[in-house]
Amino acid sequence: MSIFEKTGKMALGSRLRFMATSITDEAVKIYELYNVEFSTKWFPVFFILAEEGEKTITEIANSIGHSQPSVTKIIKEMTIAGLVIDNLNSKDKRKNVVALTDKGTKLSDKIKLQYSDIDKAINGIINEATHNLWEALAEWEFLLEQKSLLKRVMEQKKLRESKDVRIIAYQPKYQSAFKLLNEEWISNYFEMEEADYKALDNPEEYILSKGGKIFVALYNDEPLGVCALIKMDGKKYDYEMAKMAVSPKAQGKNIGWLLGQEIIKTVKELGASKIYLESNTILKPAISLYHKMGFQKIIGNPTPYKRCNIQMELNLKNK
Repeated sequence: MSIFEKTGKMALGSRLRFMATSITDEAVKIYELYNVEFSTKWFPVFFILAEEGEKTITEIANSIGHSQPSVTKIIKEMTIAGLVIDNLNSKDKRKNVVALTDKGTKLSDKIKLQYSDIDKAINGIINEATHNLWEALAEWEFLLEQKSLLKRVMEQKKLRESKDVRIIAYQPKYQSAFKLLNEEWISNYFEMEEADYKALDNPEEYILSKGGKIFVALYNDEPLGVCALIKMDGKKYDYEMAKMAVSPKAQGKNIGWLLGQEIIKTVKELGASKIYLESNTILKPAISLYHKMGFQKIIGNPTPYKRCNIQMELNLKNK
């Protein structure tokens, strides 16, 4: 159809739905061709019962990928049509067992020739076509099970929007953003502590003058993310990644990842081999981000923060 040539791949769902509707309409006529009174939506349930015998509603639903209420509704319709019988005797009386009636069994035998003709007709289309749709559908189903279309679109959106993000070195004019962004997330989950106020109120004194760095993420020139690299006095670690905060309105734009990559790049340039960080396990997106960057859980140094219940390190020798 010309509409799909205009819309392109964004109308994939509509195009598949159009094809499915067209095939379903033809299926109705095919049943009429063989003088079979049958609803196309019954087929998956009917096929399972014909091939595998009596089943519970749950077993049928799991086999065909439908919800239990959907299967229950189909069973009721097929019962009215005289094709199945439910509430059969079972060892577990809590389970509703259904099976084909004699009429259903005879119908199954009757339409086997229909199945054969349909199979040959579809094979004919496959042989005429450049691409094997049946195999392609199986491949697409597998790929979408691994990663849904929604997640794939979200990733593309994040990649596109992240191109508008600039990571720059801290300037005094961003002190208020550095403080407010951190206060926002800390206060949302925990309480501000003395060590927070010292670093956020006086970043030049407590971070920059001691050999640390602060980076600011600008999205459309607005500071929506910050992260600090703090010089540590201990022998085991040279630097700590800390004070990472991203505005809720900027989430989904890859800002946390971009800030983290800037930190890693800077630490490498400074000749250090390990980065240390502290966090809390209730911050699941943050912990997931750190794992993605390569950080691993460790038993670390004593911490001044009450909220810290996990310590992690990134060994740059392994990257």
